Amino acid sequence: MIHRVVLFGPEAQTTRNNEGVEPADGGRQQHVGKYVSRRRAPTEEAETSMAGNISNSAGPVGSSLSKLQSLNGLFAINKKQGPTSADVLNMLKETLLKEAGVKNPNPRKRKKQSLKMGHGGTLDSSASGVLVVGVGNGTKMLSTMLAGSKKYVAVGELGKATDTLDASGIVILEKDFEHITRLDLEEKLKAFTGDIMQVPPLYSALKKDGQRLSVLLKQGHQVEAKPARPVTVYNLSLQEFKPPLFTLDIECGGGFYVRSLVDDLGKALSSCAHVKELIRTKQGQFTLEEHALHEEQWTLENILCSLQPCSESDIFPSLCLACSCSTLDLYYTAGYVISQVTSG
Repeated sequence: MIHRVVLFGPEAQTTRNNEGVEPADGGRQQHVGKYVSRRRAPTEEAETSMAGNISNSAGPVGSSLSKLQSLNGLFAINKKQGPTSADVLNMLKETLLKEAGVKNPNPRKRKKQSLKMGHGGTLDSSASGVLVVGVGNGTKMLSTMLAGSKKYVAVGELGKATDTLDASGIVILEKDFEHITRLDLEEKLKAFTGDIMQVPPLYSALKKDGQRLSVLLKQGHQVEAKPARPVTVYNLSLQEFKPPLFTLDIECGGGFYVRSLVDDLGKALSSCAHVKELIRTKQGQFTLEEHALHEEQWTLENILCSLQPCSESDIFPSLCLACSCSTLDLYYTAGYVISQVTSG
């Protein structure tokens, strides 16, 4: 039997010392092993007040917002071509807050956010596919998404290089590619498999002095390339070869840039190349076909169905709850809310 603890509401927090857990405000505490939720069981008056302060609307709206704010875990959405990953995340937050009845939500507001949400791994504006989203305490798990394995389908075009290394950029070089055969390309792919060194693109989310390199370049600043760094390519295969286009299947680790791969591959073939199309088909356990929610599916109900909840080891390491229940039990113990979810 697997036990999970889900904290209700964004204010549920814990602090830990060598003796166990103590509420940061010095209030009463109820121990479960060495961990405890700080949030007190709200009175009827307090619940009404909270709902009113957040949404300025009727009870059902407050209830919908509370459900949304109680989510803790990971899910995946399908990012379309065009907007940035940050823009897509803000669109998602705005859609969910509007569904919950929040008037004029501002998802870009950093302070006093009514919905804690983040994404695990930036997709370029021109790319599409799986974007993993963390909500509530799930945002603490996003670092594993950044470091974990990913799968891509990339369409490259031989004979043209661009400043951004993809189709969104300006063509800066054209070279002959008629001499390249399928066997040539497959042979060169072997050098880009395994543990390799890779120079990241200049147009990227990497930063210099707190500013993204891509932003500095667009502002006309001179930017030096970042040094080569170690990356891992688990699998790399050629799926289709119709010059000047070719299609690659890629499985790689964190920090890997498909644009750099295609650019380096073009140079290795005594030509040049850029990424014409890029789709992320898998990130961690989330796949494009099975898990990624399309924009029309961005509802609280669909997210509840697809959410991978945080486990006790993710939020509360070494937590052990001994019980035999198999349904959702909500405990109000010593004035604190502890939600225990068990599944066989």
